[in-house]
Amino acid sequence: MRKGTAVTEDVFFAGIRELNKRLRAHEFSTVELTRAFAERLEKVGPVYNALALPLTEIALRRAKEIDQEIRNGRFRGPLQGVPFGAKDLLSYAGHPTTWGAKPYAGQVFDETATVLEKLDKTSAVLIGKLAMVELAGGGDYRIAGASLFGPGLNPWDRARWWGGSSGGSGSAVAAGLVPYALGSETSGSIITPATLCGVTGLRPTYGLVSRHGAMALAWTMDKIGPICRSADECGIVLQAIAGGDEKDPGSAGKSFYYFPQYARKLSDLKVGFAPADLEWADQTIRPALEAAIKVIGGTGVKMVEVEIPDFPYGALADVVIGAEGASVFEELIVSGRVDQLADPSQAAGLRASLEIPAKDYLRAMRIRTLIKDKFREMFSGVDLLVAPSRYGPAPKISDPLDLPDAPRSPTPTSRGLRGLIPAGNLAGLPAITVPCGFGDGALPVGLQIVGPAFSENMILALANEFQKRTDWHKRRPPLVS
Repeated sequence: MRKGTAVTEDVFFAGIRELNKRLRAHEFSTVELTRAFAERLEKVGPVYNALALPLTEIALRRAKEIDQEIRNGRFRGPLQGVPFGAKDLLSYAGHPTTWGAKPYAGQVFDETATVLEKLDKTSAVLIGKLAMVELAGGGDYRIAGASLFGPGLNPWDRARWWGGSSGGSGSAVAAGLVPYALGSETSGSIITPATLCGVTGLRPTYGLVSRHGAMALAWTMDKIGPICRSADECGIVLQAIAGGDEKDPGSAGKSFYYFPQYARKLSDLKVGFAPADLEWADQTIRPALEAAIKVIGGTGVKMVEVEIPDFPYGALADVVIGAEGASVFEELIVSGRVDQLADPSQAAGLRASLEIPAKDYLRAMRIRTLIKDKFREMFSGVDLLVAPSRYGPAPKISDPLDLPDAPRSPTPTSRGLRGLIPAGNLAGLPAITVPCGFGDGALPVGLQIVGPAFSENMILALANEFQKRTDWHKRRPPLVS
């Protein structure tokens, strides 16, 4: 941060609306704000192995243009002048897009991802690409070091993992390196890092946000979404990046307008939950989850006990992602370059995926249709579902990521809503995770809210009300010494 700038430490943890308001009030310029965040990202980002590519000089040139817009009274909305970061699977023309993997370290595209183009039109400022798990986890990684940039470290405890393939985005927002970031989810890669890093993450309905210019892992499951400090900010960013795109064959052709104030009254909503979820959760996080469910109940919604339909969600997701991912990365696998990946078990998983029989993939897709039908039935009785985002705290960096869960005694008699992450992704459902407390010392705990397709405003309305009644999303991790 330059001496004499009006950008103070608190600004790094300010929300999008506040930053934009202060820019319009000329408390600081877009150039000053951009420089402060960019310098912080370059300095602190490597502490968490969160930075893939700084874009400081380009960002400062764009910031000068935006300052001129503001001086001329051309206001483009709340994202104008606010810096952000993007997961390194989103192409940025003329610059490396590594997909977090050594075989693609020198990869450069001549086209920019649609979501980044859309944010540029709002005069948002991209200051850097953020680290990710190699190939977004394709092949099923086993170690926290499965990334070109090193193991993902959690800002709340650098001995812990940041969680999932969008971890660079989650940790950068949590540590105040960017006000918000873009991530992607195929089966948990927004929800998990946002949860473990103590921030808010939104997985949109499949097809709502264009994936053109994003690395494909599983075409029928990939989604792009925002990771922010609050649900309100997720709504702001989602409105900017959503919309139909003929360049994305999976596009739903729908737009999204953020107006939670016009969503149904909370007192009219039925929210499904499962008491067994607390039994499945690690003991260290149960008090936080129990308190969060009580807050949800206190919003005026009607709480209804439910249980997720009985399917092997994780196994089905593995087959779909494995088969589609093997098709995407066939050349990498057969060429032998797959062995350059940091996690040998991930390379082995990709090779094995080439052997998935077509009948297994087709069977998984047929069962997936049944899952979608069952969730439509479930949402005829409730409007939303709430459940733990994760059932335990962030794992240690030194531990394998596939350690089995500790046994529960007694074993819960109901599955509750356990498996909601792979289930929701298979069904293409939107979800948001909100911070709801701490467990196992000072490690964040999250609560997810899931709804039927294209119910983002209803999800955001409940999440906003939860965050009006709590302050977990305002907590900050310890400063780097």
